[in-house]
Order: sequence, then structure tokens, then C-alpha cells
Amino acid sequence: MDFFGILTMIGGLALFLYGMSTMGDGLVMLSGGKLELILEKLTQKRIMALLLGAMVTAVIQSSSATTVMVVGFVNSGIMKLTQAVGIIMGANIGTTITSWILSLTGISSGNIFLRFLKPSSFSPVLAGIGIICLMTGEDGSKKKTVGNILLGFAVLMIGMETMSGAVAPLKDNASFTGMLTAFSNPILGMIAGAVLTAVIQSSSASVGILQALCLSGAVTYGAALPIIMGQNIGTCVTALISSIGASKNAKRAAFIHLYFNLIGTVLFMVVFYSINAFASFAFLSHTAGAAGIAVIHSLFNIGCALVLFPFANQLVALASFTVRNEQITENEEVLPEELAALDERFLESPSFAIQLCKNAVMKMAEYAKESIFLAMEVPSNYSDEKMAEIIRLEELVDQFEDSIGTYLVKLAGRDLGKEDSHLLSVLLHSISDFERISDHAINIAEAAEKMQKQGVAFTGHGKQELDALGIAIRDIINLTQNAFSSGDTHIAMNVEPLEEVIDDIVMEMKQRHVKRLRNGECSMEAGLLLEDILTNYERVSDHCSNVAAALIEIQADELSMHRYLDGKTKGSDPHFQEEYLRLKGIYILPL
Repeated sequence: MDFFGILTMIGGLALFLYGMSTMGDGLVMLSGGKLELILEKLTQKRIMALLLGAMVTAVIQSSSATTVMVVGFVNSGIMKLTQAVGIIMGANIGTTITSWILSLTGISSGNIFLRFLKPSSFSPVLAGIGIICLMTGEDGSKKKTVGNILLGFAVLMIGMETMSGAVAPLKDNASFTGMLTAFSNPILGMIAGAVLTAVIQSSSASVGILQALCLSGAVTYGAALPIIMGQNIGTCVTALISSIGASKNAKRAAFIHLYFNLIGTVLFMVVFYSINAFASFAFLSHTAGAAGIAVIHSLFNIGCALVLFPFANQLVALASFTVRNEQITENEEVLPEELAALDERFLESPSFAIQLCKNAVMKMAEYAKESIFLAMEVPSNYSDEKMAEIIRLEELVDQFEDSIGTYLVKLAGRDLGKEDSHLLSVLLHSISDFERISDHAINIAEAAEKMQKQGVAFTGHGKQELDALGIAIRDIINLTQNAFSSGDTHIAMNVEPLEEVIDDIVMEMKQRHVKRLRNGECSMEAGLLLEDILTNYERVSDHCSNVAAALIEIQADELSMHRYLDGKTKGSDPHFQEEYLRLKGIYILPL
């Protein structure tokens, strides 16, 4: 091979790796986080975990990505080690799909239908469809994502063909064939496969490179087999790197991956070459083909899973022995489950990470609701225990806002689909409003505390009016939380009319209070504290309105929100006016 042949091979390798990366990223984005959610929820049974691991890896075309995801699950406490074992075993089976797809390059036949199965025949068609989807699709749309997947696959196959063509002349090169002969030594071949896979961090890619070399006709099964064994060990590097700085259990998950592949490889090598010493397998001297590599790769990984599946608990024990527990200090902070789930490893799967963020914001909203509902009880039923709980909830909500906000900023720099981008905007808008609701709970509780210390009480009419307002506040918070959780803009449309009614109630209560002051029915101190509480109630409803407005504006479209607000202010929106009058009859007339 001359200098230009080497350049061609490097170019083919670059295209191959780029195509595989593009296709994999596209498949992950197209799944929209659904595959990861399936892994999270449906892995209670180990056999189910194995099947799901195989399925997910077959779809996203990367056992490394699946294993890193598992490390993240275990690190965040979402998944137990016993569940992780099955997924890791399944991932090794699922990754063999790639080698079968790549083996199609070896098809040679005069039959037109068989020739069309050859990637060099159908890749141009996929590339044509892909570029049309890419150029006509909107940014972040599924159409554009499909275009990226098809183009990635076409580039991958072109790279495969280019590599195969570049190394074809090496068949008659004595130096090259001599080097491959050295790989027939099981130890050297295994080391070569492990090093190659560790460098490019993809067993699918390294198997593809081996298949391309096989198409030159210079690689025997004797040289290819130990390389395949080593590739299974080298792919563990990605998970091991990912576990750096993670929890003890996350490190154990990475070691389970390593031990599974290492033990499986050693067992196979010992048994196979021991038998070969007596039986002398003739096929080892035969020229390896791309399909033959796929067969060996599949049989080895399926065989390892079948042999080691009954010993899953022993793998967990071995990993636990390797990574031992350290003594936990009493002051060690334990993050809430929803915040612990926001692992940076999930940033590589933005759609799934967005869903985790939404779960965390929903929990944050629940805490904010608890705090404001509890604060509303304090003016009429004060206790130090309630005050302490309100403060605890407010601090918890602050913690959620800081953690979620930081994570969302990191996520904003990722390549997101249109729906995920909309949800990200909604979450960013909403977390500050939920946090402010808990702040107002503190303000209301502090006003109630002053009432307790000063011995101030509201009049009977004042208490009745405040209770009536409290019902409206509870309803708008529940309505807002329901709209946010479901993402339903129709429910969100009902928040603003109720917010307007609450404004009217507050205004009416203030006017009535002024009358009571003039008549000497109420003290100035009580009046100031009531004013403070009413202001905070009104602000809570404003923040609910902000959350609903963000849902309508971002998830529907900006124009619809402008029309909605214009309709509200000008009285021209029929739905708003109808809902406003209906709610006014419910909440204001009884006053």
C-alpha cells in the first residue's frame, strides 16, 4: 500500500466512525428518552432487564452508551445493582446487531434483489432520502432527525466500502499478512482487540473495522477470533471512565461490566483453545468473512450471557468486594431522589434528561404547594411546628431551584428536538415562579407569627373573607399544578380567569377592611398584617398565572398567548369572559 492508499484508508475510517456517531446520536434523539424510561421502570425481573438491555442497545447501536446510562441510573439511585446486571448482559447481545448490518457489505451475487441488499447499492438511496429530510425539515424536528440517521448510515457504509477498498491490495503484502499471523497468538490478538476498542470506545466500530479488513481476504479466523475476544474487554473502558467520581454503586456497575466481559472471554479462550489443542479446528486457517465475524461476535456474547446469567448475584458480590463501602459520616448530605437523578451522564441523552428535570420540577411544585397550604393555616391556627415545617419546605424548594436551574443550563447547550426545546423553556420559566410561591409562604407565616406575638386577631368578617380567598388560592394552585404536570394548554387557559377573580376578591377585601377601620371594628395593627397577607396571596396567584402563561406561549405558540392576553384586557376573548364570569359567581358573590 502506497502513501495515497494509506490516506484513503484513514479517510474511510474517519467516514465510518463519523457515520456511526451521527447515526447513533440520531437514534437516541428519535427515541425521545422513551427507551431510557423503559429501562428505568421495567427492570424488576432480571430476564426482563436482559431483554430490554438487548433491545435498547440494538436500537441506539451502542453498548457503551447503554452501559454508561446504567452507571448513571445506579449512581442516582434510580436502579439497583441487581437490575443493572441484566441490562449489562443484554447490552452485549444487542451490540451484535451492528456487525450483522455491516456484514451485508460482503454480499456478492448477480441476482438483482440480492445485489440491492448490498449497502453500496441501497446506501445512495438512503442518502438521497436523508438529504431531502435534512434540508426540508425544521430545526429539531423528527423529520430532520430521521435525515441525520439515514445520512449517518450512508456515510458509515461508504466509509466501510472505502476502508475495504483501501486495504484490498494488502492481501499480497507479506509484511501485512505476517503481522496478522502474529495476532493468531490468542494473547496478542486479545490485547490488540482490547487496545483498539479502548481507543475508539466502541466495540461496534472496532468490529466493523475488523470486518473491513476481512474483506481484503488476508484475515483468517485464527487471527480474527482473539481480536473479537479482546474487543469485548476494551469496550468496558467507557463505563469505567464514566464511573470516575461517581458513587460506590456506580463504580460497582462499571466493574460488573468489566468482570462479565473478562470472565466470559477468559472462559471462552481457555475452553476453546484447550479443545483446539486436541481437535485442531480446521476453520481457524480459513479466510474470515464479514458474515463470519458477525456469527462469532453474536455466538460469543449470547453464550456469555447464557453461562453467566445464573451467576449474576456472584458478579454483584465480586464488584462489591472490589469497591468496598466506606464509613458514612452522620453529617453526609443525602440529596432528594429527584435531584440525585439529575446525573451529568444523562446529558448525553437530552430527551431523557429533560424528563428527569420535569419530574424534579413537579416535585418542587409539590413542595411549594405544601408550604403555601400550610402557611394559609397558620394565621388562624398558629404553631411553632408548622412554622418550622414551612421554613424546611422553603429551603428544600430553594435547593431544587438551584440544582434544576444549573442542570437545565447545561442541558440548553445540547442538541434538542423541538418538543424537548419547548419543555426546557417551560421548565426554566417555571422554577423561579414555584420558588417564589414558597417565599410567599414564608412571608404569610411571618405575618401570622407577628399576630401571635402581638396578640392581634382578625374580626369574624375578616376571617370569613380570608377563608373564602384561601379556597380560591388553593384552587388556582391545584389548577396550575395540574396544567404543568399534564402540559395541557386547555387547562392552563383556565388559570388566568381565576387569577383575575382573585385580584377582584383582594380589591374587595381591602375596601371592606377600610370600612371596618373607619367604623372602629378593626385595629390598625391587624389591618397592616391583613394587608401583608393579602398582598402575598395575590402574588401567589400571579406566579400561578406566569406558569400557565409559559405553558400556553411556549408549547402552543407565541401568537396565541398574545391573542389570549389581548382578549383578557380588552374583553374580546369569549372563553376568558365566560370563565371569568362563571368563577366570579362562585368565589365573589358568596362574600
